[in-house]
Amino acid sequence: MDQRQFTKNLRQNMTDAEQLLWKHLRAHRMDGQKFRRQQPLGPYIVDFVHFAQRLIVEADGGQHAGAAHDAARDAWLQSQGFSVLRFWNNDILLRTDAVLEAIWAALHAQSATSPLTPTQVVTKD
Repeated sequence: MDQRQFTKNLRQNMTDAEQLLWKHLRAHRMDGQKFRRQQPLGPYIVDFVHFAQRLIVEADGGQHAGAAHDAARDAWLQSQGFSVLRFWNNDILLRTDAVLEAIWAALHAQSATSPLTPTQVVTKD
């Protein structure tokens, strides 16, 4: 399957956590900010991205625990000027307000700094 078809498939088969997060991020619902979902970036497809602030939000399931692939992926994304926020699916589902507050804070912290100096915020317990 090519990347375009794979991206379309991911959009059609989002996890419960991704669906819940998208409900809050789509259509400029978060403070008027524009996010895209399941967006190809280089060799990767990110869950959600805010291009103006160079911010990526990832919803992670158990398969991501300590994954070396994620570290390499995040390093590449950061080398492209993006910051990466990662949240466990259960945090998105059970602590939605805290996750949304962290995203909002990252958006506003980014606007106070240069987009060329990314910071990585990771919230995993």
